[in-house]
Amino acid sequence: MRVLVLNCGSSSVKFQVVEPDAAGGVRRPVRGAVERIGAGAVATVEVEGRSPVRDIGRLADHAAAVGWAVDAVRAAGSGLDAVGHRVVHGGARFSDPVRLDASVERAIEALEPFAPLHNAPSLAGIRAARAALGPAVPMVAVFDTAFHATLPEPAARYALPWELTERHGIRRFGFHGTSYRSVLAGYAELTGTPPGGATVVALHLGAGCSACAIRDGRSVETSMGFTPLEGLVMGTRAGDVDAGLVAYLARAEGVDIGEVERWLNERSGLLGVSGRSRDMRDLLAAEATDPRARLAIAMFCHRARKYVGAYLAVLGGAAAVLFTGGIGEHHAEVRARIGAGMEWCGLVVDPGRNAAAGARPARISPDGARVAAYVVPTDEELVIARDTVECLTGRRPGA
Repeated sequence: MRVLVLNCGSSSVKFQVVEPDAAGGVRRPVRGAVERIGAGAVATVEVEGRSPVRDIGRLADHAAAVGWAVDAVRAAGSGLDAVGHRVVHGGARFSDPVRLDASVERAIEALEPFAPLHNAPSLAGIRAARAALGPAVPMVAVFDTAFHATLPEPAARYALPWELTERHGIRRFGFHGTSYRSVLAGYAELTGTPPGGATVVALHLGAGCSACAIRDGRSVETSMGFTPLEGLVMGTRAGDVDAGLVAYLARAEGVDIGEVERWLNERSGLLGVSGRSRDMRDLLAAEATDPRARLAIAMFCHRARKYVGAYLAVLGGAAAVLFTGGIGEHHAEVRARIGAGMEWCGLVVDPGRNAAAGARPARISPDGARVAAYVVPTDEELVIARDTVECLTGRRPGA
């Protein structure tokens, strides 16, 4: 089955045509991405046997970016049997992939307030794909929250009045689950560890960032909660803040709580501290001469290191710490700074191995380290493609 996988992030759209086979192999005849959606969008597409094509221009929103991606796939002559969509928030209703129809779309839309930077782009992508491809091509939603359905009650609950949590279905859902499933499989393959026997701390570091404590292949704690706002410092999201700040800022600035929530989601994080950019590449280039860029990076690494230590405590120790996501995979300096000072627990980042890590899974800690460190590139698209095939046919490719 030939699946177009659409992964709409907070500032990007990744797309691939993926053909998983029964033996576990996979072919990807078309792949590409639209990054920095807006006036300066950078769109790229790679087609088997052809030179990559790069386009810089205005793609105003996620719907326009998805339209560009569908056009690029069509221009490559690639037929499609199905579309698989990454959807960030599935709430309590969706713990498995589901075929998209009008009722599912309405449910995803209803969850939009809890993931405003993500469910809206995903829904725009779903509607743009439907408009471009028509109703004959089936589409499946794969939810990031599903992996964290295993959170134990002490980790999943907030210490709020019980009747409120029950009335409104409030709990910690967690996110980036599709990425964690991919990284867990990559780590297991690299180390020969059965996926169900892996006990690790994983860091997904990109425009959105989270940490996950995984015991025996199951999520037992994660940094994002009811929404993707909680936890680590991110591109434009604040992560952990004192909840009292919301009411204080609303009063002090004379705005409603919704506006403060927008600031925390869209004007904070690396962008808010630096005043320059949400992109780690820009901040690393500027840190030598820009104190605020330097501070933003330091805060980012401090928060991540704090969570690594906390999750090692939650797990009672772990075999490894895994780095993934755009920042986690591509910025050795950030990995080194997060690992700095962690020798007390046995986590050491080897400078040579760290600098040499590239596009393939790689160990970046010395041999014999009590807690190993790995870079494991995430392959959410393959997970989504396999889930899509299984949802539509009842058979999982490569299983």
